[in-house]
Amino acid sequence: MDSPRVRILVASPLARVIAGPLAAAMPHATVVPAVDPLTVHREIKRAVRFDVVTTDLIWNRPELEYRFDGFDVLETLRRAERAAPVLFTAQGHSVERDHFEEAIHRSDVAGVIEKVSGFEALLNAVQATAYGRRPAEPVRPAGPPPLYTLFSGRRGRTAGRLAGAIAAGRASDGASLAKAAGVAPNTANKVAGRYLGPIIEQRREHDPELPMTLATVYRWCGVHARYLVSWCRRNGYPEVVGAI
Repeated sequence: MDSPRVRILVASPLARVIAGPLAAAMPHATVVPAVDPLTVHREIKRAVRFDVVTTDLIWNRPELEYRFDGFDVLETLRRAERAAPVLFTAQGHSVERDHFEEAIHRSDVAGVIEKVSGFEALLNAVQATAYGRRPAEPVRPAGPPPLYTLFSGRRGRTAGRLAGAIAAGRASDGASLAKAAGVAPNTANKVAGRYLGPIIEQRREHDPELPMTLATVYRWCGVHARYLVSWCRRNGYPEVVGAI
């Protein structure tokens, strides 16, 4: 009896470009491309589970940049009860750093492949994952704690909501921030001193010789905007970031 075919989902705006060579290199596999969120949802919700899912960490399309990323693919798998090993592919740009740091700390992520390593690295990782082996882990960058770990617990999640509201452009002062983040005005007024200021300092992203001000906090949220919006969207606070 023939062994069952390996099923691979390639979720990326360039899925069709990647799926062809992948299918040619793995003739005993069924490779399914998904180039947009709608197709991703449709393919994941089919009856048969995938053996491997590979997806871009950040989807490089302007209309999706703040609305959908690799973690949304992971969340779709979870909600559909179609758990599968997920391989993230990363460009290696600095805008991906927050996403990258979360990916390498999560136990439900099989691995992260940097695109600069070439197609062979992706192929080797897909083959290893498809047959129950874990690909080589990327080197974890030394440095401050990732936002993924700092947005935990009651205060951390409040900080995440405050940051997301600012990053989404839904706040310009304490009153609008309280409304957008769904917190008390007194909480919003402490965004620099109690909630986001300490995180910025802990991550060493502010000159200690300068005061921690609202301008500092708002600028920092802009720098990390893609991740902050993504974090709120995926962690039960989509109303905080609104329609972007």
